[in-house]
Amino acid sequence: MTSELSAEAEEVLDEIEEKNVDFLRLQFTDILGTIKNVSITAEQAEKAFTEGIYFDGSSINGFVRIQESDMRLDPDPSTFAVLPWRENVEGGSSARLICDVINTSTGEPFEGDPRRVLKNAVDRAEEMGFEVNAAPEPEFFLFKEDEDGNATTEFGDKGGYFDLAPKDLASDVRRDIIYGLEKMGFDIEASHHEVAQGQHEINFTYDDALTTADNVATFRSVVRAIASQHDLHATFMPKPVPRINGSGMHTHMSLFKDGENAFYDEDGQFGLSDTAQSYIAGILDHAPAIAAVTNPTVNSYKRLVPGYEAPVYVAWSDRNRSALIRKPAARTPAAARIEARFPDPSCNPYLAFAALIHAGLDGIERDLDCQDPIRENIYEFDEAKREEYGIGTLPENLGEAIEELENDEVVSSALGEHVFENFVEAKTQEHTEYLVSVSEWELEQYLEKF
Repeated sequence: MTSELSAEAEEVLDEIEEKNVDFLRLQFTDILGTIKNVSITAEQAEKAFTEGIYFDGSSINGFVRIQESDMRLDPDPSTFAVLPWRENVEGGSSARLICDVINTSTGEPFEGDPRRVLKNAVDRAEEMGFEVNAAPEPEFFLFKEDEDGNATTEFGDKGGYFDLAPKDLASDVRRDIIYGLEKMGFDIEASHHEVAQGQHEINFTYDDALTTADNVATFRSVVRAIASQHDLHATFMPKPVPRINGSGMHTHMSLFKDGENAFYDEDGQFGLSDTAQSYIAGILDHAPAIAAVTNPTVNSYKRLVPGYEAPVYVAWSDRNRSALIRKPAARTPAAARIEARFPDPSCNPYLAFAALIHAGLDGIERDLDCQDPIRENIYEFDEAKREEYGIGTLPENLGEAIEELENDEVVSSALGEHVFENFVEAKTQEHTEYLVSVSEWELEQYLEKF
């Protein structure tokens, strides 16, 4: 940390005064993807930029032990944004700054900071000459709240795919969410009602991987806060209601080199370069381990079942959506990209993007050949036909995914030793607790029968 203000930090201080900001939320993310923040008054903003703000890291799950608890938040001035739901409240506004976490004992970036994990992946790509771009499509449900403000699973509307009012009763809520996101600097491309009742999707534009991960974390906060103002509960839980479609976070990715799209080759198969195909091959090769990070909850695997348009088969396609990875149509050929369809919005975006990037780069470094695309509907394949095509499947549950992660050196290394160990410990415990729990379904089936 420097004692001198950067030009960017100076601009933020001016903006704080101009927009009458009286409180700042210094935001960071824990290993499991939960947003944490330390609030300071606007008068402390300059100190935050020049000295950092100290906090107790031992209170954060998966960070550090009590004897090494002092940690520091260094705010990134490029992430300053006024919170639209806290604008001009009681005469003042609140704003947000995303922070990097610093290990005070060494003065170096904290290896357990998920943002640092993604920066390491981006650095590796840069060393190979690539810039990583990403764009997610996070889906979510809007449910009604009860009279006490608690979440229910009663749908906020009865709409379906691309429906409008009167069926899509949440269109006004989506509008307010979009306005809020735009106030925070988002460039919204599109929004629509999704397949299931109460399910929605809002897409924002491509950006570099780090900015995009920051945006995903912000997106979830904005959606929840503004939905609450409408007496609705927004959830990014992958499968909150049985026997209907769950929520995914399809993630579009591309690599640029020397200002040009490294995934595009006019003469390549499907307009994809060898680099793109090796990147795809890398993700497919490590997909079972990646799933532990991109689909990190017990509930994630209630979505990843055949029959609900969720990708479970380790294959890619240039046209159909039943494969794990798809090459979407591009507005222009030079906008070639790939779409990883298996991540869900419960993931930590920093860790998920890092795992995908490292796997893809591994494919490039090893010059992996990409298998032929599957143009048929894989959902209609039987086991024998999948074997004939060499199509594997994702893990069936979180426990299997964690085992795959533990056995995959590339993906485990992508997380770094600290995050890997604490992530595996937390997720193993989650799966164990699930195994010993008794569900309502079991009680309904067996309590009076036996």
